[in-house]
Amino acid sequence: MAMTPAERSALVDVAAGRRPGTLLLRNARLLNLLSGEIYPTEILLHGRWIAAVGEGYQAEATLDLGGRFVAPGLIDGHLHLESAMVAPAEYARAVVPRGVTSVVADPHEIANVLGLAGIEYMLEATEGLPLDVFLTASSCVPATTLETAGASLGLAEIEHLLLHSRIVGVAELMNFPGIVAGAPTELAKIDLAERYSKVADGHAPLLSGTGLNAYFAAGVGSDHEVSSVHEGQEKLRRGAHLMIREGSAARNLDALLPLLNAQTADRISFVTDDREPPDLIADGGVDHLVRRALAAGVSPLLALRAGSLSTARYFGLGRRGAIAPGWLADLVVLEDLTGFRAAMVFKSGELVAQDGRLLQELPTADDSSVRGTVKLPALPPDAFAIPYEGGLVRAIGLVPGELLTRALAVEPAVQGGRIVANAARDLVKMAVIERHGKGGGIGLGLLQGLGLQRGALASTVGHDSHNLILVGADDADMRLAAETVASMEGGFAVVAGGEVLAKLPLPLAGLMSDRPLSEVAAGLKHLEAAARELGVTIASPFMALSFLALPVIPRLKLTDKGLVLLDGERMELVSL
Repeated sequence: MAMTPAERSALVDVAAGRRPGTLLLRNARLLNLLSGEIYPTEILLHGRWIAAVGEGYQAEATLDLGGRFVAPGLIDGHLHLESAMVAPAEYARAVVPRGVTSVVADPHEIANVLGLAGIEYMLEATEGLPLDVFLTASSCVPATTLETAGASLGLAEIEHLLLHSRIVGVAELMNFPGIVAGAPTELAKIDLAERYSKVADGHAPLLSGTGLNAYFAAGVGSDHEVSSVHEGQEKLRRGAHLMIREGSAARNLDALLPLLNAQTADRISFVTDDREPPDLIADGGVDHLVRRALAAGVSPLLALRAGSLSTARYFGLGRRGAIAPGWLADLVVLEDLTGFRAAMVFKSGELVAQDGRLLQELPTADDSSVRGTVKLPALPPDAFAIPYEGGLVRAIGLVPGELLTRALAVEPAVQGGRIVANAARDLVKMAVIERHGKGGGIGLGLLQGLGLQRGALASTVGHDSHNLILVGADDADMRLAAETVASMEGGFAVVAGGEVLAKLPLPLAGLMSDRPLSEVAAGLKHLEAAARELGVTIASPFMALSFLALPVIPRLKLTDKGLVLLDGERMELVSL
């Protein structure tokens, strides 16, 4: 954030004591991430900047903090706003009162539906919020050639985005097999990031050895797809900025916290990636990771570095992530250091939240450009029929709490020469239907581990191309579930016995609601309760469902083009 000449001149005068500041915070205990100390002091603000830290200053207004702790505003280093299932303003309403003042978002969910128009909507919808929303230029639209997205972004579009002041890098480069193989187009995306002095974010689950060397040699800077200490240590040794993730589907914090220490703190950030509405309401955003780290015994200064300063430095977000003269006045006032509960939140020097409540009205963005995106083909009664050709067949095996899946070989149940669901063995049908009006292809497969005994679930949230995902024990219920979400212009549905048991409209790109977060969270809980009535046993089933079509995560996934096997550096379509 650039400081104007007038602001600079005034700030120098205030810091030198020649004129009063705007606000003086007295009786504060500062968490100084730059010196590694916690000590009592006063903090002088002038406009949106911190003018001075120390005593003996005057201000137009004074606020006595009564010995409370003051920390820098938190920065989430990697997330997808679309996963909150609400418009960006509603996301800000949820996290700002908890002390989150900046986020770095990859808009590739909406970009895979609408391309540049989707990213432009996200830029417009995040203007004027008490939350600085930086974006990265989505690099994988589509993520692979093994699925059908609603749009595509090439090198020209990525370069166009990098010219924007709030675009801070090239988003996660998910086609790591392509980079390792030296694919010119993939390497050119990294060239663009370096040309504009911005970062190139990574995505390389389980990549190791020579492949990992090649990936980081290409110029990739980070990775958030890490699930074990061994994997994280190898990536840190190769120079990666490690992003420790705790989302709704992928929960890696506990496993990776041992990697955070004084030597690694500058190269570790906390991120949420994908968080659903109930988790946002109950636990918040990246503040949840800081709180969990503190409960696990991590020192407050280390936990806060991972939640603010390290992220700011990685992305080049100058004047953020710490409290010092000339830095942006993004501050969190805390009652104590154990619960990390924000008593007050200052954004650019203004008190914007207090005691968990936002103090200002939020702007409303025009969302007309992101509606009407679900264009399903006509579905005949036998749309989900799977002919049986003998022998064992492939099935996707869910892994609870992970985005990774297993590639199983199972003996299917067969009736009339066709494969059918087998509830006794926890095997259900799965379908992915192209929903962007580009041919209506349908990929079919089997899924084990969901627990579904009857009925069907449907979702237009299907990373990354966001085609319509169905799982079901009955073909007719699968068809009804698909038609239900199509009639809502996107969303979720639970169906059984020819009856719609629960549904949640997501009309903004088929990904987000236009309703308040509390309503969406309540709707999602109702859906999950209905799914449990049908036998579903896993937590956050719709979040888990959304990743079953993501072929850049090992090992077996399903797209509208069929089953995709990712084995090491090899990604290919395979038969059932």
